[in-house]
Amino acid sequence: MRRPPRGRSGSARAPRAPLALLALGHACVDVYQGAVAALVPFFVAERAYTYAAASAVVLAASLLSSVAQPLFGALTDRRAMPWLLPVSTLVGGVGVALSGVFDAYALTLAAVALSGIGVAAYHPESARVARLAGRGSHTAMGWYSLGGNLGFATAPLLVSAVVATGGLRASPLLVVPALAGAALCVATVRMLRAPRTNGGTAPHRPSGKDDWRAFGRMSGAVICRSAVFVGLSAFIALYARERTGGGELAGTSALFTLYAGGAFGTVAGGWLATRFGRVAVVRSAYALTVPAVAGVVLVPGPLLYVCVALTSAGLYVPFSLHVTLGQDYLPHRVGTASGVTLGLTVSVGGLATPLIGAAADATSLQVALAPLIVLPAVGWLLVRGLHEPEAGPAAGAGMAQAHKNPSNSSL
Repeated sequence: MRRPPRGRSGSARAPRAPLALLALGHACVDVYQGAVAALVPFFVAERAYTYAAASAVVLAASLLSSVAQPLFGALTDRRAMPWLLPVSTLVGGVGVALSGVFDAYALTLAAVALSGIGVAAYHPESARVARLAGRGSHTAMGWYSLGGNLGFATAPLLVSAVVATGGLRASPLLVVPALAGAALCVATVRMLRAPRTNGGTAPHRPSGKDDWRAFGRMSGAVICRSAVFVGLSAFIALYARERTGGGELAGTSALFTLYAGGAFGTVAGGWLATRFGRVAVVRSAYALTVPAVAGVVLVPGPLLYVCVALTSAGLYVPFSLHVTLGQDYLPHRVGTASGVTLGLTVSVGGLATPLIGAAADATSLQVALAPLIVLPAVGWLLVRGLHEPEAGPAAGAGMAQAHKNPSNSSL
C-alpha cells in the first residue's frame, strides 16, 4: 500500500468533547443491533424456535431498517434533524426491551422491527453530526464508529447478564442503555449548537460531483461484508457451542469476540487510512477476510476463537472508511450516503439469515455457513476498481469551516 498525498486524512484536529459524547451515544444505540442476535439462543432455548424462526427475528430487525435508513438519510439531506438522535435512541431501546415480554411470535417480530426503525432513524443523522463534529477527519469518524462497535461488543454480555438470570421476561431492563444514550445525544447537540466567537456568514457549498458509479460498487462490497457479519452474528453463538463442545459461555464468548474485534479493526482502519489511503486499506481488508472466514467455518476447537477475532478485525477495518468514502463519493447527498453505507447495505445482509437458517435446518450449521467464505472475495473484486475521491480533503475543510461558523453548522 502506498502512502496517500498529504491532507488525505481530513482536516484540522476535531474537538474531543462532542466526539466523545457522540461515540458513547452511538454505543448505546448499537447495543440494540447486537442485542437482537444475542437474544437468539435464548429464544431457541425458552421458546423452542427453529433456526429458521430464530433467523427471522434477526431479519425483522434488519428489514425495516434496511428500507428506512436511506429514507431518513434523504430527509437529513433536506433539513437537519438533530432531535432524531434522542428520539430514535429511545425507540430502538423500547423495541428490544419489549421483545422478551410477548409470547406470541408475531408480537416478538413487531417489537424487534420497532427497534430496527429506531436504529434506522438514528444512523444517517448521527453520521452527519459526526462529520460536522469531526471536521471531515477519517480518524474522527473511526472513533465515532468505534462507539458503535463497543455497543455491539457489550450487547451479548448485557443480554446474558439480564436474560440468563431473569429469563426473557426480564428484557425490559434492557431499556437502560437507551435512556443513557438519549441523554448523551441531547448533550452532544447542545454542545455543537453553543455559539462560537469566530463569526462568518457565507454558507458552505460542498465541492465535487456525485460519483454514483463508484458509490454503487462500494455499496455492493458493503452488502457482501454485511451478509458475512450478520450471518455470523446470528449463528456464531450456536455454532461455537457445536464446534467447541462448550455451553452457553462458549457461545457468548464467540459472539463477544466477533463484536469486540471490531474495536481494534475500526481504530486501525482510520489510522491506516491516514497513511496508505482509504481505498488501499479497504481492498487489503477484504482480501485478508477471506481466509479468516474460512477458518471460522473449518477450524475446530479453541482455534475457532482466533479465527473469529481475525474475521472481526478484517470486517471492521473498512467499516468507518465505507462511511467517509460514501460521503465523499456523494458530497451533495451526505445524508443519503450515510443512510446507505450505515443502513441499507448493512441491513440488507440480514436478508441472508433466513437462507442460512433454512439451510442449517436441512443440513448442518457448518454447511450453511460455508458460502460466507466467498462473499469477501466478491467484495474485493468490487472495490478493486475504486479510486480515492477528490472530494475528501475539500469536504473536510468545509466541515471545519462549518464548525467554526454556527450559521453553517446546520444544527
